[in-house]
Amino acid sequence: MGSLEPNSIAVAQSSSRINFTTFSNVVDGKLVQTAITRHGINPATKEPLPEVPVATRDDLDAAVEAARRAFTTWSKVPVTERRAALEQFAVALETYQDDFAKLLTTEQGKPLIFATGEAETGPVWIRGINSIQLDEEIAEETDDRQVITRYTPLGVVAAIIPWNFPIQLTVAKIAPALVTGNTIIIKPSPFTPYCGLKIAELAQQFFPPGVVQALSGDDNLGPWMTSHANIDKISFTGSTATGKKVMESASKTLKRITLELGGKDPAIICSDINIPEVASKIVTLAFLNSGQICLALKRIYIHASIYAKFRDAMIEATKKLTVGDGFQQGVFMGPIQNEMQYDRVCSFFDDIQKQSQKVAIGGDIQPSQGFFIHPTIIDNPEPSSRIVQEEPFGPILPIMPWSTEEEVVNLANHTNMGLGASVWSTDLTQATRIARKLEAGSVWVNTHLEVSPSFPFGGHKQSGIGAEWGKEGLKAFCNPQTLYLKK
Repeated sequence: MGSLEPNSIAVAQSSSRINFTTFSNVVDGKLVQTAITRHGINPATKEPLPEVPVATRDDLDAAVEAARRAFTTWSKVPVTERRAALEQFAVALETYQDDFAKLLTTEQGKPLIFATGEAETGPVWIRGINSIQLDEEIAEETDDRQVITRYTPLGVVAAIIPWNFPIQLTVAKIAPALVTGNTIIIKPSPFTPYCGLKIAELAQQFFPPGVVQALSGDDNLGPWMTSHANIDKISFTGSTATGKKVMESASKTLKRITLELGGKDPAIICSDINIPEVASKIVTLAFLNSGQICLALKRIYIHASIYAKFRDAMIEATKKLTVGDGFQQGVFMGPIQNEMQYDRVCSFFDDIQKQSQKVAIGGDIQPSQGFFIHPTIIDNPEPSSRIVQEEPFGPILPIMPWSTEEEVVNLANHTNMGLGASVWSTDLTQATRIARKLEAGSVWVNTHLEVSPSFPFGGHKQSGIGAEWGKEGLKAFCNPQTLYLKK
Protein backbone atom coordinates (compact mmCIF):
# COMPACT_ATOMS: atom_id res chain seq x y z
CA MET A 1 0.00 0.00 0.00
CA GLY A 2 2.87 2.29 0.76
CA SER A 3 3.99 2.16 -2.90
CA LEU A 4 0.61 3.21 -4.28
CA GLU A 5 0.89 6.27 -6.49
CA PRO A 6 -1.96 8.81 -6.68
CA ASN A 7 -2.57 8.02 -10.36
CA SER A 8 -2.59 4.23 -10.08
CA ILE A 9 -4.63 1.71 -8.13
CA ALA A 10 -2.96 -1.44 -6.84
CA VAL A 11 -5.48 -4.09 -5.82
CA ALA A 12 -5.14 -6.59 -3.05
CA GLN A 13 -5.33 -9.77 -5.12
CA SER A 14 -5.89 -10.97 -8.65
CA SER A 15 -9.33 -11.83 -9.90
CA SER A 16 -10.57 -15.21 -8.68
CA ARG A 17 -13.91 -16.93 -8.28
CA ILE A 18 -15.62 -16.21 -4.97
CA ASN A 19 -16.61 -19.24 -2.88
CA PHE A 20 -20.07 -18.78 -1.38
CA THR A 21 -19.80 -21.63 1.14
CA THR A 22 -17.16 -20.30 3.56
CA PHE A 23 -17.14 -16.89 5.21
CA SER A 24 -14.35 -14.76 6.64
CA ASN A 25 -13.69 -11.28 7.91
CA VAL A 26 -11.82 -9.05 5.47
CA VAL A 27 -8.95 -7.10 7.02
CA ASP A 28 -6.18 -5.30 5.14
CA GLY A 29 -6.84 -7.22 1.93
CA LYS A 30 -6.79 -10.62 3.63
CA LEU A 31 -9.46 -13.14 4.60
CA VAL A 32 -9.25 -13.55 8.37
CA GLN A 33 -10.78 -16.13 10.69
CA THR A 34 -11.33 -15.80 14.45
CA ALA A 35 -11.00 -18.15 17.41
CA ILE A 36 -14.70 -17.81 18.23
CA THR A 37 -17.40 -18.20 15.59
CA ARG A 38 -21.18 -18.06 15.43
CA HIS A 39 -23.82 -18.74 12.80
CA GLY A 40 -27.02 -17.29 11.44
CA ILE A 41 -30.38 -19.01 11.09
CA ASN A 42 -32.43 -19.61 7.96
CA PRO A 43 -35.66 -17.87 9.05
CA ALA A 44 -37.82 -20.06 6.78
CA THR A 45 -36.61 -23.32 8.34
CA LYS A 46 -34.84 -22.30 11.57
CA GLU A 47 -31.89 -24.38 10.40
CA PRO A 48 -28.35 -23.19 11.19
CA LEU A 49 -26.27 -21.57 8.46
CA PRO A 50 -22.45 -21.65 8.07
CA GLU A 51 -20.14 -20.35 10.74
CA VAL A 52 -18.94 -16.76 10.58
CA PRO A 53 -16.22 -14.97 12.57
CA VAL A 54 -16.78 -13.08 15.80
CA ALA A 55 -14.41 -10.13 15.67
CA THR A 56 -12.48 -9.10 18.77
CA ARG A 57 -11.46 -5.60 19.78
CA ASP A 58 -7.97 -6.42 18.43
CA ASP A 59 -9.51 -7.33 15.07
CA LEU A 60 -11.25 -3.96 14.97
CA ASP A 61 -8.03 -2.15 15.88
CA ALA A 62 -6.23 -3.96 13.05
CA ALA A 63 -8.94 -3.02 10.58
CA VAL A 64 -8.95 0.62 11.66
CA GLU A 65 -5.16 0.81 11.44
CA ALA A 66 -5.28 -0.67 7.91
CA ALA A 67 -8.04 1.74 6.92
CA ARG A 68 -6.05 4.74 8.12
CA ARG A 69 -2.96 3.61 6.20
CA ALA A 70 -5.05 3.08 3.08
CA PHE A 71 -6.72 6.46 3.44
CA THR A 72 -3.45 8.36 3.08
CA THR A 73 -3.09 7.11 -0.50
CA TRP A 74 -6.67 6.29 -1.57
CA SER A 75 -7.76 9.85 -0.80
CA LYS A 76 -5.13 11.07 -3.29
CA VAL A 77 -6.22 8.82 -6.15
CA PRO A 78 -7.97 10.94 -8.80
CA VAL A 79 -11.73 10.73 -8.60
CA THR A 80 -11.88 9.49 -12.19
CA GLU A 81 -9.85 6.43 -11.18
CA ARG A 82 -11.91 5.88 -8.07
CA ARG A 83 -15.03 5.92 -10.25
CA ALA A 84 -13.42 3.48 -12.68
CA ALA A 85 -12.64 1.04 -9.85
CA LEU A 86 -16.23 1.30 -8.59
CA GLU A 87 -17.53 0.59 -12.10
CA GLN A 88 -15.39 -2.56 -12.30
CA PHE A 89 -16.79 -3.56 -8.92
CA ALA A 90 -20.33 -3.00 -10.23
CA VAL A 91 -19.65 -5.28 -13.20
CA ALA A 92 -18.38 -7.99 -10.85
CA LEU A 93 -21.49 -7.72 -8.68
CA GLU A 94 -23.57 -8.28 -11.82
CA THR A 95 -21.54 -11.40 -12.57
CA TYR A 96 -22.41 -12.82 -9.14
CA GLN A 97 -26.03 -11.67 -9.14
CA ASP A 98 -27.55 -15.17 -8.94
CA ASP A 99 -25.16 -16.24 -6.18
CA PHE A 100 -25.94 -13.18 -4.07
CA ALA A 101 -29.70 -13.55 -4.65
CA LYS A 102 -29.74 -17.17 -3.46
CA LEU A 103 -27.56 -16.35 -0.46
CA LEU A 104 -29.83 -13.43 0.40
CA THR A 105 -32.99 -15.55 0.33
CA THR A 106 -31.25 -18.15 2.51
CA GLU A 107 -30.11 -15.73 5.21
CA GLN A 108 -32.78 -13.02 5.07
CA GLY A 109 -35.85 -14.98 3.95
CA LYS A 110 -37.24 -12.70 1.23
CA PRO A 111 -38.61 -14.41 -1.89
CA LEU A 112 -36.02 -15.12 -4.55
CA ILE A 113 -37.64 -12.76 -7.05
CA PHE A 114 -37.19 -9.86 -4.61
CA ALA A 115 -33.71 -11.05 -3.58
CA THR A 116 -32.74 -10.95 -7.25
CA GLY A 117 -34.15 -7.44 -7.45
CA GLU A 118 -32.07 -6.39 -4.45
CA ALA A 119 -28.92 -7.92 -5.95
CA GLU A 120 -29.59 -5.85 -9.08
CA THR A 121 -29.72 -2.62 -7.05
CA GLY A 122 -26.04 -2.85 -6.05
CA PRO A 123 -24.65 -1.93 -9.49
CA VAL A 124 -27.50 0.55 -10.01
CA TRP A 125 -26.55 2.41 -6.83
CA ILE A 126 -22.85 2.40 -7.66
CA ARG A 127 -23.47 3.86 -11.11
CA GLY A 128 -25.99 6.37 -9.85
CA ILE A 129 -23.65 7.65 -7.17
CA ASN A 130 -20.70 7.56 -9.59
CA SER A 131 -22.58 9.95 -11.87
CA ILE A 132 -22.93 12.68 -9.23
CA GLN A 133 -20.43 15.50 -9.48
CA LEU A 134 -19.12 17.10 -6.31
CA ASP A 135 -16.74 19.64 -7.76
CA GLU A 136 -15.03 22.64 -6.26
CA GLU A 137 -17.16 25.76 -6.51
CA ILE A 138 -16.03 29.34 -6.93
CA ALA A 139 -18.25 31.01 -4.36
CA GLU A 140 -16.92 34.50 -5.01
CA GLU A 141 -14.70 36.14 -7.60
CA THR A 142 -13.79 39.83 -7.17
CA ASP A 143 -10.86 42.06 -7.95
CA ASP A 144 -9.77 41.60 -4.36
CA ARG A 145 -10.14 37.84 -3.79
CA GLN A 146 -11.36 34.45 -4.92
CA VAL A 147 -13.31 32.18 -2.54
CA ILE A 148 -13.49 28.46 -3.28
CA THR A 149 -15.68 25.84 -1.58
CA ARG A 150 -14.37 22.30 -1.77
CA TYR A 151 -15.15 18.98 -0.08
CA THR A 152 -12.44 16.79 1.42
CA PRO A 153 -12.85 13.18 2.60
CA LEU A 154 -13.36 12.49 6.29
CA GLY A 155 -11.11 9.45 6.70
CA VAL A 156 -12.27 6.10 8.05
CA VAL A 157 -15.98 5.31 7.80
CA ALA A 158 -17.75 2.57 9.76
CA ALA A 159 -20.96 1.38 8.11
CA ILE A 160 -23.45 -0.47 10.32
CA ILE A 161 -25.87 -2.46 8.15
CA PRO A 162 -29.36 -3.74 9.12
CA TRP A 163 -30.76 -7.17 8.33
CA ASN A 164 -33.63 -6.21 6.02
CA PHE A 165 -31.66 -5.10 2.92
CA PRO A 166 -28.08 -6.30 3.47
CA ILE A 167 -26.96 -6.09 -0.18
CA GLN A 168 -28.48 -2.78 -1.21
CA LEU A 169 -27.54 -0.94 1.97
CA THR A 170 -23.98 -2.31 2.06
CA VAL A 171 -23.26 -1.21 -1.51
CA ALA A 172 -25.14 2.07 -1.01
CA LYS A 173 -22.71 2.97 1.79
CA ILE A 174 -19.56 1.68 0.07
CA ALA A 175 -20.07 3.70 -3.11
CA PRO A 176 -20.37 7.24 -1.67
CA ALA A 177 -17.64 6.59 0.90
CA LEU A 178 -15.15 5.42 -1.71
CA VAL A 179 -15.93 7.87 -4.50
CA THR A 180 -15.32 10.76 -2.09
CA GLY A 181 -11.94 9.30 -1.07
CA ASN A 182 -12.72 7.64 2.25
CA THR A 183 -12.03 4.09 3.37
CA ILE A 184 -14.77 1.95 4.89
CA ILE A 185 -15.27 -0.87 7.39
CA ILE A 186 -18.53 -2.77 6.96
CA LYS A 187 -20.31 -4.30 9.94
CA PRO A 188 -23.10 -6.54 8.65
CA SER A 189 -25.95 -7.42 10.96
CA PRO A 190 -25.27 -10.49 13.13
CA PHE A 191 -28.60 -11.81 11.79
CA THR A 192 -27.53 -11.49 8.13
CA PRO A 193 -23.72 -11.46 7.94
CA TYR A 194 -23.21 -13.54 4.82
CA CYS A 195 -23.84 -11.22 1.86
CA GLY A 196 -21.94 -8.35 3.46
CA LEU A 197 -18.84 -10.46 4.01
CA LYS A 198 -18.91 -11.69 0.41
CA ILE A 199 -19.39 -8.17 -0.97
CA ALA A 200 -16.26 -7.06 0.92
CA GLU A 201 -14.36 -10.14 -0.22
CA LEU A 202 -15.24 -9.42 -3.85
CA ALA A 203 -14.19 -5.79 -3.39
CA GLN A 204 -10.59 -6.88 -2.72
CA GLN A 205 -10.20 -7.56 -6.45
CA PHE A 206 -10.78 -3.88 -7.27
CA PHE A 207 -9.52 -1.77 -4.37
CA PRO A 208 -6.21 -1.60 -2.49
CA PRO A 209 -5.86 -3.35 0.88
CA GLY A 210 -7.64 -1.51 3.68
CA VAL A 211 -9.99 0.49 1.45
CA VAL A 212 -12.94 -1.90 1.89
CA GLN A 213 -13.01 -4.18 4.94
CA ALA A 214 -15.69 -6.14 6.77
CA LEU A 215 -16.03 -7.48 10.29
CA SER A 216 -18.62 -9.96 11.49
CA GLY A 217 -19.18 -9.81 15.20
CA ASP A 218 -21.54 -10.06 18.13
CA ASP A 219 -23.37 -7.33 20.05
CA ASN A 220 -20.05 -5.86 21.26
CA LEU A 221 -18.75 -4.87 17.83
CA GLY A 222 -21.15 -1.99 17.17
CA PRO A 223 -20.38 -0.13 20.42
CA TRP A 224 -16.65 -0.71 19.89
CA MET A 225 -16.93 0.92 16.46
CA THR A 226 -19.03 3.89 17.53
CA SER A 227 -16.63 4.70 20.36
CA HIS A 228 -13.36 4.02 18.50
CA ALA A 229 -11.15 7.10 18.56
CA ASN A 230 -9.74 6.53 15.05
CA ILE A 231 -13.02 6.10 13.19
CA ASP A 232 -14.16 9.39 11.69
CA LYS A 233 -17.75 8.71 10.66
CA ILE A 234 -20.58 6.30 11.43
CA SER A 235 -23.15 5.58 8.74
CA PHE A 236 -25.93 3.70 10.52
CA THR A 237 -29.20 2.25 9.29
CA GLY A 238 -31.45 0.65 11.90
CA SER A 239 -33.98 1.31 14.62
CA THR A 240 -34.51 4.68 16.26
CA ALA A 241 -33.73 3.23 19.69
CA THR A 242 -30.35 1.90 18.55
CA GLY A 243 -29.68 5.08 16.57
CA LYS A 244 -29.91 7.11 19.75
CA LYS A 245 -27.27 4.88 21.35
CA VAL A 246 -25.05 5.26 18.29
CA MET A 247 -25.36 9.03 18.48
CA GLU A 248 -24.58 9.10 22.19
CA SER A 249 -21.51 6.91 21.76
CA ALA A 250 -20.23 8.78 18.70
CA SER A 251 -20.60 12.12 20.46
CA LYS A 252 -17.75 11.30 22.81
CA THR A 253 -15.27 11.64 19.93
CA LEU A 254 -17.41 14.05 17.88
CA LYS A 255 -17.68 11.61 15.00
CA ARG A 256 -19.67 12.62 11.98
CA ILE A 257 -22.87 10.56 11.82
CA THR A 258 -25.59 9.74 9.37
CA LEU A 259 -28.58 7.98 10.91
CA GLU A 260 -31.34 6.42 8.81
CA LEU A 261 -33.84 5.19 11.37
CA GLY A 262 -37.38 3.90 11.78
CA GLY A 263 -40.55 5.08 10.12
CA LYS A 264 -44.29 5.11 10.65
CA ASP A 265 -45.23 6.08 7.10
CA PRO A 266 -48.82 7.18 6.48
CA ALA A 267 -50.72 6.88 3.22
CA ILE A 268 -53.58 9.35 2.73
CA ILE A 269 -56.25 7.96 0.42
CA CYS A 270 -58.51 10.62 -1.14
CA SER A 271 -62.07 9.98 -2.25
CA ASP A 272 -61.54 10.24 -6.01
CA ILE A 273 -59.13 7.34 -6.58
CA ASN A 274 -59.67 4.09 -8.46
CA ILE A 275 -60.47 1.89 -5.47
CA PRO A 276 -59.41 -1.59 -6.68
CA GLU A 277 -56.24 -0.31 -8.34
CA VAL A 278 -55.02 1.82 -5.44
CA ALA A 279 -56.05 -0.72 -2.78
CA SER A 280 -53.90 -3.36 -4.47
CA LYS A 281 -50.90 -1.00 -4.57
CA ILE A 282 -51.33 -0.05 -0.92
CA VAL A 283 -51.42 -3.69 0.16
CA THR A 284 -48.26 -4.41 -1.83
CA LEU A 285 -46.42 -1.41 -0.39
CA ALA A 286 -47.44 -2.30 3.17
CA PHE A 287 -46.61 -6.02 3.11
CA LEU A 288 -43.58 -6.06 0.80
CA ASN A 289 -40.65 -7.81 2.51
CA SER A 290 -43.20 -8.91 5.12
CA GLY A 291 -43.49 -5.29 6.27
CA GLN A 292 -39.79 -5.22 7.21
CA ILE A 293 -38.95 -1.96 5.44
CA CYS A 294 -38.37 1.36 7.16
CA LEU A 295 -40.32 3.03 4.33
CA ALA A 296 -43.16 0.51 4.19
CA LEU A 297 -46.66 1.91 4.59
CA LYS A 298 -47.61 1.51 8.24
CA ARG A 299 -50.74 3.68 8.65
CA ILE A 300 -53.50 3.98 6.07
CA TYR A 301 -55.92 6.93 6.30
CA ILE A 302 -58.92 6.41 3.98
CA HIS A 303 -61.50 9.07 3.17
CA ALA A 304 -64.68 8.27 5.08
CA SER A 305 -66.84 8.32 1.95
CA ILE A 306 -65.00 5.31 0.48
CA TYR A 307 -63.74 3.70 3.68
CA ALA A 308 -65.84 0.51 3.57
CA LYS A 309 -65.30 -0.10 -0.14
CA PHE A 310 -61.57 0.55 0.08
CA ARG A 311 -61.21 -1.69 3.16
CA ASP A 312 -63.00 -4.51 1.34
CA ALA A 313 -60.77 -4.03 -1.72
CA MET A 314 -57.69 -4.22 0.53
CA ILE A 315 -59.03 -7.45 2.02
CA GLU A 316 -59.45 -8.97 -1.43
CA ALA A 317 -55.95 -7.89 -2.47
CA THR A 318 -54.47 -9.30 0.74
CA LYS A 319 -56.11 -12.69 0.13
CA LYS A 320 -54.01 -13.02 -3.02
CA LEU A 321 -50.69 -12.74 -1.18
CA THR A 322 -48.87 -16.06 -0.75
CA VAL A 323 -46.73 -16.60 2.35
CA GLY A 324 -43.97 -19.20 2.35
CA ASP A 325 -40.34 -20.17 1.85
CA GLY A 326 -38.66 -17.66 -0.43
CA PHE A 327 -37.45 -20.40 -2.75
CA GLN A 328 -41.00 -21.53 -3.51
CA GLN A 329 -42.56 -20.34 -6.74
CA GLY A 330 -45.17 -17.58 -6.45
CA VAL A 331 -44.40 -16.57 -2.85
CA PHE A 332 -44.85 -12.86 -2.12
CA MET A 333 -44.04 -12.83 1.60
CA GLY A 334 -41.26 -14.75 3.29
CA PRO A 335 -40.73 -15.12 7.04
CA ILE A 336 -39.89 -12.51 9.64
CA GLN A 337 -36.11 -12.46 9.57
CA ASN A 338 -35.25 -13.43 13.16
CA GLU A 339 -36.79 -14.68 16.36
CA MET A 340 -36.39 -11.43 18.28
CA GLN A 341 -38.29 -9.49 15.62
CA TYR A 342 -40.85 -12.30 15.31
CA ASP A 343 -41.59 -12.05 19.03
CA ARG A 344 -41.98 -8.27 18.76
CA VAL A 345 -44.46 -8.55 15.90
CA CYS A 346 -46.35 -11.25 17.80
CA SER A 347 -46.79 -8.82 20.68
CA PHE A 348 -48.91 -6.61 18.39
CA PHE A 349 -51.12 -9.61 17.73
CA ASP A 350 -51.50 -10.05 21.50
CA ASP A 351 -52.98 -6.54 21.58
CA ILE A 352 -55.81 -7.65 19.31
CA GLN A 353 -57.38 -9.62 22.15
CA LYS A 354 -56.32 -7.29 24.94
CA GLN A 355 -57.77 -4.19 23.25
CA SER A 356 -60.68 -5.89 21.45
CA GLN A 357 -59.42 -4.65 18.11
CA LYS A 358 -61.45 -5.39 14.99
CA VAL A 359 -59.61 -7.54 12.47
CA ALA A 360 -60.42 -7.09 8.79
CA ILE A 361 -58.26 -10.03 7.70
CA GLY A 362 -55.68 -12.26 9.38
CA GLY A 363 -55.25 -11.76 13.09
CA ASP A 364 -53.74 -15.04 14.21
CA ILE A 365 -50.31 -16.65 14.15
CA GLN A 366 -50.38 -20.03 12.43
CA PRO A 367 -47.87 -22.73 13.48
CA SER A 368 -45.07 -23.24 10.95
CA GLN A 369 -41.51 -24.45 10.61
CA GLY A 370 -40.22 -20.88 10.30
CA PHE A 371 -40.92 -17.34 11.50
CA PHE A 372 -43.97 -16.89 9.29
CA ILE A 373 -46.74 -14.38 9.96
CA HIS A 374 -49.67 -13.89 7.61
CA PRO A 375 -50.69 -10.35 6.62
CA THR A 376 -53.18 -8.73 8.98
CA ILE A 377 -55.26 -5.56 8.73
CA ILE A 378 -56.69 -3.91 11.85
CA ASP A 379 -59.93 -2.03 11.16
CA ASN A 380 -60.04 1.46 12.72
CA PRO A 381 -58.10 0.91 15.96
CA GLU A 382 -57.89 3.54 18.68
CA PRO A 383 -55.49 6.39 17.79
CA SER A 384 -53.59 5.75 21.03
CA SER A 385 -53.07 2.03 20.36
CA ARG A 386 -49.58 0.62 19.79
CA ILE A 387 -50.39 -0.42 16.24
CA VAL A 388 -51.06 3.24 15.38
CA GLN A 389 -48.27 4.76 17.46
CA GLU A 390 -45.38 2.29 17.13
CA GLU A 391 -43.54 0.64 14.25
CA PRO A 392 -44.14 -3.13 14.32
CA PHE A 393 -41.78 -3.83 11.40
CA GLY A 394 -43.95 -6.72 10.33
CA PRO A 395 -47.10 -7.57 8.36
CA ILE A 396 -49.76 -5.98 10.56
CA LEU A 397 -51.39 -2.76 9.37
CA PRO A 398 -53.95 -0.30 10.79
CA ILE A 399 -56.51 1.46 8.58
CA MET A 400 -58.51 4.52 9.74
CA PRO A 401 -61.07 6.95 8.21
CA TRP A 402 -60.68 10.71 7.74
CA SER A 403 -63.04 13.50 6.73
CA THR A 404 -61.20 16.81 6.35
CA GLU A 405 -57.74 17.72 5.07
CA GLU A 406 -56.85 19.46 8.30
CA GLU A 407 -57.84 16.38 10.28
CA VAL A 408 -55.85 13.90 8.17
CA VAL A 409 -52.75 16.07 8.04
CA ASN A 410 -52.79 16.32 11.84
CA LEU A 411 -53.26 12.55 12.12
CA ALA A 412 -50.45 11.82 9.67
CA ASN A 413 -48.05 14.20 11.44
CA HIS A 414 -48.98 13.02 14.94
CA THR A 415 -45.88 10.87 15.39
CA ASN A 416 -42.28 11.34 16.46
CA MET A 417 -41.19 9.72 13.20
CA GLY A 418 -40.97 11.33 9.79
CA LEU A 419 -39.33 9.08 7.23
CA GLY A 420 -41.85 8.87 4.39
CA ALA A 421 -45.49 9.57 3.50
CA SER A 422 -47.73 9.44 0.45
CA VAL A 423 -50.94 10.98 -0.86
CA TRP A 424 -53.19 9.20 -3.35
CA SER A 425 -55.57 11.24 -5.52
CA THR A 426 -56.45 11.99 -9.14
CA ASP A 427 -56.55 15.68 -8.21
CA LEU A 428 -52.87 16.62 -8.26
CA THR A 429 -53.59 20.09 -6.92
CA GLN A 430 -55.23 18.64 -3.82
CA ALA A 431 -52.61 15.91 -3.46
CA THR A 432 -49.72 18.35 -3.74
CA ARG A 433 -51.35 20.71 -1.25
CA ILE A 434 -51.62 17.89 1.29
CA ALA A 435 -48.14 16.53 0.49
CA ARG A 436 -46.47 19.85 1.24
CA LYS A 437 -47.95 19.82 4.74
CA LEU A 438 -46.55 16.39 5.68
CA GLU A 439 -43.58 16.18 8.01
CA ALA A 440 -41.43 13.53 6.35
CA GLY A 441 -38.14 13.32 4.49
CA SER A 442 -39.67 11.71 1.39
CA VAL A 443 -43.23 12.42 0.27
CA TRP A 444 -44.81 10.81 -2.77
CA VAL A 445 -48.00 11.40 -4.71
CA ASN A 446 -49.70 8.32 -6.19
CA THR A 447 -46.77 6.07 -5.37
CA HIS A 448 -44.53 5.17 -2.43
CA LEU A 449 -41.14 3.61 -1.74
CA GLU A 450 -39.55 4.94 -4.93
CA VAL A 451 -35.99 5.94 -4.01
CA SER A 452 -32.97 6.71 -6.16
CA PRO A 453 -29.21 7.10 -5.67
CA SER A 454 -29.57 10.47 -7.40
CA PHE A 455 -31.71 12.12 -4.72
CA PRO A 456 -31.22 12.66 -0.97
CA PHE A 457 -32.91 10.23 1.37
CA GLY A 458 -33.27 10.99 5.08
CA GLY A 459 -35.74 11.30 7.89
CA HIS A 460 -37.35 14.15 9.80
CA LYS A 461 -37.87 14.12 13.57
CA GLN A 462 -36.69 10.83 15.13
CA SER A 463 -36.43 9.05 11.79
CA GLY A 464 -32.87 10.11 11.30
CA ILE A 465 -30.13 12.71 11.07
CA GLY A 466 -28.56 13.76 7.80
CA ALA A 467 -29.19 12.27 4.38
CA GLU A 468 -27.85 9.48 2.22
CA TRP A 469 -27.47 9.50 -1.58
CA GLY A 470 -27.68 12.40 -3.96
CA LYS A 471 -25.22 15.29 -3.72
CA GLU A 472 -26.24 15.84 -0.09
CA GLY A 473 -25.33 12.23 0.64
CA LEU A 474 -21.87 12.64 -0.86
CA LYS A 475 -21.29 15.79 1.16
CA ALA A 476 -22.07 13.77 4.30
CA PHE A 477 -18.84 11.81 3.68
CA CYS A 478 -16.80 15.03 3.44
CA ASN A 479 -15.62 18.02 5.36
CA PRO A 480 -16.50 21.30 3.66
CA GLN A 481 -13.50 23.59 3.26
CA THR A 482 -13.51 27.24 2.22
CA LEU A 483 -10.37 28.65 0.59
CA TYR A 484 -9.94 32.42 0.73
CA LEU A 485 -7.42 33.45 -1.90
CA LYS A 486 -6.36 37.08 -1.55
CA LYS A 487 -5.19 38.57 -4.83
